Amino acid sequence: MARVARFGSVCALLLAVWCLAASLPGSVSVGGSVWGIARAEAAEAEGPVIRKIDVEGNQRIERDTVVSYMAIQEGDTYSASKVDTSLKHLFDTGLFADVNIRRDGDTLVVSVVENPIVNRVAYEGISAVKEDDLNNEVQLKPRTIYTRAKVQADVTRIIELYRRGGRFAATVEPKVIRLPQNRVDLVFEINEGQKTKIAAINFLGNKNFSDGDLREVISTSESAWWKFFSSSDSYDPDRLTYDRELLRRFYLSKGYADFRVVSAVADLSRDDASFHITFTVEEGEVYNFGKVDIKTNLEKLNKGELMELVQTKTGETYNANLIDKTVDALTFAAGSKGYAFAEVRPRVHRDRKNHVVDITYNIAEGPRVYVERIDIVGNQRTLDRVIRRQMKLAEGDAFNKVLLDKSEKNIRGLQYFAKVDVKQQPGSAPDKTIINVAVQEQSTGSLSLSFGFSSLDNVVAGVGLSERNFLGRGLQVGTNVSLAKRQQLIEFHYTDPYFLDRDLVGGIDIFGSETNYQSEASFDSRTQGGGFRFGFPLSDNSRLLTRYQLRFESIFNVATGASPIIQDAAGSQVRSTVGYDYYLDERNDPVIPTGGWDFLLSQDFAGVGGSVRYLSSQVLVHNYYKLAEDYILTLRADVGYIQGIGQDVKLNDRFFKGGQDFRGFKSAGMGPRDLNTDDAIGANGYAFGTAEVSFPNGLPEALGISTSVFTDFGIVGGADITPITSDHDVYKTNYAPRVSAGLSVNWKSPFGPVRLDFGQPFVKEDYDKTEIFRFSAGTQF
Repeated sequence: MARVARFGSVCALLLAVWCLAASLPGSVSVGGSVWGIARAEAAEAEGPVIRKIDVEGNQRIERDTVVSYMAIQEGDTYSASKVDTSLKHLFDTGLFADVNIRRDGDTLVVSVVENPIVNRVAYEGISAVKEDDLNNEVQLKPRTIYTRAKVQADVTRIIELYRRGGRFAATVEPKVIRLPQNRVDLVFEINEGQKTKIAAINFLGNKNFSDGDLREVISTSESAWWKFFSSSDSYDPDRLTYDRELLRRFYLSKGYADFRVVSAVADLSRDDASFHITFTVEEGEVYNFGKVDIKTNLEKLNKGELMELVQTKTGETYNANLIDKTVDALTFAAGSKGYAFAEVRPRVHRDRKNHVVDITYNIAEGPRVYVERIDIVGNQRTLDRVIRRQMKLAEGDAFNKVLLDKSEKNIRGLQYFAKVDVKQQPGSAPDKTIINVAVQEQSTGSLSLSFGFSSLDNVVAGVGLSERNFLGRGLQVGTNVSLAKRQQLIEFHYTDPYFLDRDLVGGIDIFGSETNYQSEASFDSRTQGGGFRFGFPLSDNSRLLTRYQLRFESIFNVATGASPIIQDAAGSQVRSTVGYDYYLDERNDPVIPTGGWDFLLSQDFAGVGGSVRYLSSQVLVHNYYKLAEDYILTLRADVGYIQGIGQDVKLNDRFFKGGQDFRGFKSAGMGPRDLNTDDAIGANGYAFGTAEVSFPNGLPEALGISTSVFTDFGIVGGADITPITSDHDVYKTNYAPRVSAGLSVNWKSPFGPVRLDFGQPFVKEDYDKTEIFRFSAGTQF
């Protein structure tokens, strides 16, 4: 009964609906329904079939091209939704500034206004940024479609380019010049403004270091009148991020293990002329190193020997840099024992209550990893192969940290790059690694100028031109030209450090000179000749360079009152010499060494033909020691001797020392001399030493000025003198000692290196010629 009741209710409801529908206006009373009426209204809304599409206003764009972008086509039933979609598609093309679609009977009329074509893009008011850089930044180019949106986007890009260069006050106003045929010239009027400088750098939260101390740590600096060549006083968001890291490293090196930079905020002044930068820091407490231990299960490693390499000592102030150095030292030691994949992982336990850091260095054999790829970036000029041939690793080799460090050292040793950063990153698989070599190129060509001033008002000048990376191929080309009154010189040197695409050195030398030695020894000298060189490595750190030279030399224009020694030497000689250089490099850095040593032995034998026979030997040794932070001691030993073979040593072959060889003395101002004529006659031997300490001078690092104090000491003497007169006492050939001391100033100026030497002799002979000041300068390109 319940089911019958529900069925009756449903029937009654359907009947009521039918009756209501029948009473509505426009309803079909017989044989019709509400649904039939709905279909009829929908058909009326769609409209007629479009028989034709007309396009108006188009100039460059074909009618069929316009129609192809539309959603409604000829033969389709008119639909408002399709018309809306067509409008959107046409606007999205970027070809039209305006589009209107209307229906005229069974014809659809499309009216368009085309966007102009850019004829030319120009910039006015630029000087700080190159036009090519702006062209690379903007998206509007000649023959592209002009739109207001693109112009505004380009304005934003240009302003961002100037901001990256530190010019936050720069403004850009676009101007459009209408041309026939719907073309436009686009002109960006740029007001570059001044560089937005750093007015002040402040620190909050620092208690143990002053604001001045911390300003010396970061790379950003406050503006000052003397920083006209520096960019560090311009605001750079990336540099600010780097400064946060520099502060962190500084505090971690001073024992503040809990240090953190809370914030770094740059506030721009209302006139957009300067920034005020504020660093907020939390220093924390000073920690000391606690227990230090090494754990390893590698058989070949001796724990006692490894502990000697650990630089983190118990009881000393915590220094995160020492942890990194210890990891590097232990990794290198493990690699040298054959564990190429050794991993050193320091485990640090921080005791916040007692402010102590315990460290355990765990050394284990890591998984075997192979070099998947070597990527080189930053070399705009230098060819990839010039860098790759310095790598001790290649694609497919087993990765070795020791060889990677040597590779970085080799690349730095080229001195083609201001910065070299060699790092590894994970490869496409766990057993693969990618080596990234990032370099920053620097000037490798140099134009050197030299000038000297002596106590006798003697002026020496010269100019030299050289390129260490010719054509980016690592070729070394140099020429030296001197047109000074004292010397006319021209010489050419060419060296291929990778001769025949092998680790060999090949080179040629051509030279010719005429030198006025009247002020030193009352004669003029002329030399002409040439030669070639060939070298090869003996080990990773040593090389042998052999050479041959043929020289034609003559002494002429001897003064009437010249020494009998010089008068006897007048005439021409032919020198045919073979020689070699043996070089061993054990320095820790090939550019700025702070430890280690190097050794150079040079010998030349004259007598392979020619009219002169002798054996000349010279030894040069440097030792470097780091006394303290930024204090480097350099010890130098320079010894030379020449021995005639079956004949006396000729005047031109002797050593004339002084000047840069021994500061405080004039060139050829020390050594054997004829006291009657005051002529230098050269020495057969010398032994010099130098102790020089470079130290911080308190000047801002941005100036690039370094200073050192030095002392030069040694002996020079000996000369083969055939008895010409009975008065032998006039020839001072004894090995008399000399000592001088002074100050040396080096300036890495924007124009090139500048060197000033102030030397004062303390031990000398009465007949020596002194030189208190020497200046040399150069420029780079």
